[in-house]
Amino acid sequence: MVESVFRTVSARYKTVQKQMKQHPYRYKNKENKWIQVSRDLTWLVKPIQFHRPQADLIRQSNYSFVDKMKQISMTTLGERTKLGFTNKGFEKYFAEDWKLGTAKLVHNRGKWFLHIGITKEVGDFDTKNNPQIVGIDRGLRFLATVFDSKGKTLFFDGQMILRKRKKFLEIRRQLQAKGSKSAKEKLKQLAQRENRWMTDMNHRIAKTLVVAYGSHTLFVLEDLTNVTFSTNDLPKSLRNSHRSWSFFQLESFLTYKAQAIQSAVVKVNPAFTSQRCPKCGIIKKANRHHETHEYWCEQCQYRCNDDRLGAMNIEILGQEWLSGVKHPKIKNLTTIG
Repeated sequence: MVESVFRTVSARYKTVQKQMKQHPYRYKNKENKWIQVSRDLTWLVKPIQFHRPQADLIRQSNYSFVDKMKQISMTTLGERTKLGFTNKGFEKYFAEDWKLGTAKLVHNRGKWFLHIGITKEVGDFDTKNNPQIVGIDRGLRFLATVFDSKGKTLFFDGQMILRKRKKFLEIRRQLQAKGSKSAKEKLKQLAQRENRWMTDMNHRIAKTLVVAYGSHTLFVLEDLTNVTFSTNDLPKSLRNSHRSWSFFQLESFLTYKAQAIQSAVVKVNPAFTSQRCPKCGIIKKANRHHETHEYWCEQCQYRCNDDRLGAMNIEILGQEWLSGVKHPKIKNLTTIG
């Protein structure tokens, strides 16, 4: 159990180190050019802290299932203890060909939870035999707009999300105005509840996509690293709040869910995906009308919802990736104005 402390702390720092590497510090120099500076652990203002009691347990060494999977035997500071547990909703992970790994024992609100990492061997994604291609445009008005190779479109409305986050924001402001000790405690609980809700929403969207399209599907996403969404069409009070939606979390959920069914996720360059006409190929920023959320090509007169247009262009880039282009990108060669 002492060794698990070192493993947990080391793993957390490695995760933070990887996150810092993926998101370098950006600033504009005197020539008004963007400069990127890679970050490492020396950028941490203070050491990582662990507030919630937890312990990492190794399978068959610190924990094991006994009595025909009805009880769990765990190492404690005293003696090895057998406990009953509830696995409602997770039965398939015990019955199917899943490999149970290191577990994390967490205490929260008077209850104990055992978070077990699981793995399963699946075949690799096959780029041959014409896999289905699905372009996914992520944004604020619609959390995800999906366009597939069959010409069908799915919209995941963000308006409900906006209303829900507005409620969280109003409650947060009321508690901050009080400033009492109990109000601060409720603020922490509120933040945890909002994070759980965001995680649940991202899980649902990812699950809906993999169930809808099944195996042998290539999901194509924009690489949103260092991309900031425009929030000009949102109320001023909600711009910062709504910008913080965890799109990276949705991406990671979709990636592992897709891999589990022999599908794949690939990221492409987001440049000009909302400005190119998918019919004639012309690129013109003015063709996109933000106030009506419409794209109207002045050259060929093609009209389309602007979020759907983005998903269509992303799907086209997915076709290029499938044909062998390693880093597909829309080239600004036909710009008018």
